[in-house]
Amino acid sequence: MVRDVSAFKTYDIRGVYPGQIDEPFMVMLAKAFASHFKPEKVVIGYDARLSGPDLAAALTGGLREMGVDVMDLGLCGTETVYFATGTYKTEGGIMITASHNPKEYNGCKMVTKDAVPVGTGNGLAEIKDMVANNGPFTPVRSSGKGRYARRDVTLELVDYVAGLVREPINQSLNVIVNCGNGAAGPTIRALTERLPCRCNLMYDEPDGNFPNGVPNPLLPECRDDTSRAVVQSNADLGVAFDGDFDRCFFFDENGRFIEGYYIVGLMAQQVLKKKPGSKIIYDPRLTWNTIETVRAHGGKPVISKTGHVFIKQKMRKEKAEYGGEMSGHHYFRDFWYCDTGVLPFLLMLELLSTAGKPLSALVDDAFNRYPVSGERNFTIRESPDKVLQEMKIHFDGQGGTVSELDGLAMEFDSWRFNLRASNTEPLLRLNVEARGDFSLMERKLDKIIQLLQTYQ
Repeated sequence: MVRDVSAFKTYDIRGVYPGQIDEPFMVMLAKAFASHFKPEKVVIGYDARLSGPDLAAALTGGLREMGVDVMDLGLCGTETVYFATGTYKTEGGIMITASHNPKEYNGCKMVTKDAVPVGTGNGLAEIKDMVANNGPFTPVRSSGKGRYARRDVTLELVDYVAGLVREPINQSLNVIVNCGNGAAGPTIRALTERLPCRCNLMYDEPDGNFPNGVPNPLLPECRDDTSRAVVQSNADLGVAFDGDFDRCFFFDENGRFIEGYYIVGLMAQQVLKKKPGSKIIYDPRLTWNTIETVRAHGGKPVISKTGHVFIKQKMRKEKAEYGGEMSGHHYFRDFWYCDTGVLPFLLMLELLSTAGKPLSALVDDAFNRYPVSGERNFTIRESPDKVLQEMKIHFDGQGGTVSELDGLAMEFDSWRFNLRASNTEPLLRLNVEARGDFSLMERKLDKIIQLLQTYQ
């Protein structure tokens, strides 16, 4: 019997539990991972989803049956698995998570030695084939089960990340931190207990029912609680984490959500202060502010395809210090080139402690120089390749430059857009930006939306 493998995506696994992902699926996944990579020890963890413990038990059983030792971190964040894989020099790490997806979903993010991500092109396709066909599987040890150990590395992670922040945090800062009932709560409590500033935590008890909404601050409807709390408490900053807290999102002192695009520029500035002349990785969706900011602060901007596997590959190749995506993923060379939500939170506190001005003032100039549409998503009935080709033909001859590094990017003197197929969902994603002209950006956005509606 061929097993359903529709949960396999370009660079992770994500599907409905128990329809696409269940305990037998996880046993097969464990055996396939062990057969392909031959690890001696694998770190595992799971987020707050209700199915996490059962799936982790199945994953553990499959790994141990193959002769692989398991270090079980329990409930934790994706970055915790990255940290433990890198710190303890294991040959693999598997995080059971569906990140920001609705509560009925679960999945996996997998890494090998040094927290190198597993995606299509470096093992995921082979693992998918083995899961689909129930093997063949080759044990790592010819006899005997792998050993099992439970380990909580929360305090080790907090100590390590806090050690990457150089400037003292201003004790007068007042911060709202929304953990979204995801996995962030225990780690953020441990972190904020040692910070000198005032941190007011919201929804910090992990609860896979997500009683206060799915922890996905990219959705406008998931921002109101944080925004309201910032205003009501006269806070200097609002921070919200997604379900597995490898992403964090920021709100200024007025409760305004700050697009991740502008946060990339601020993070780049902080990194370049400490490591002048460094390379900074960015993705093609929105680019002008990042390029300008990095060059103005003495750095070297380098473009990469969107997605954590591609960003990490490019960072390793270029030995870049930092990479950022508008989706809220921030990657650091000092963190095994991986994404972390905790370090950007600390860097933002560091920035506000030394800047002498509020967050709104730090981003308003960028807002005005490069107004953006925010990412718009479209479900279409035509193939993505056909739509992109016809969009390219439509705008051809208007004096723009074309890049097909990641979908279709067309750049003109005063505006640009990027249209690409999602790697995780059946959607086309659109981003538009302009040079200092909000109305121009809106007109071009409306025009592209009209064109895309003909394919829906």
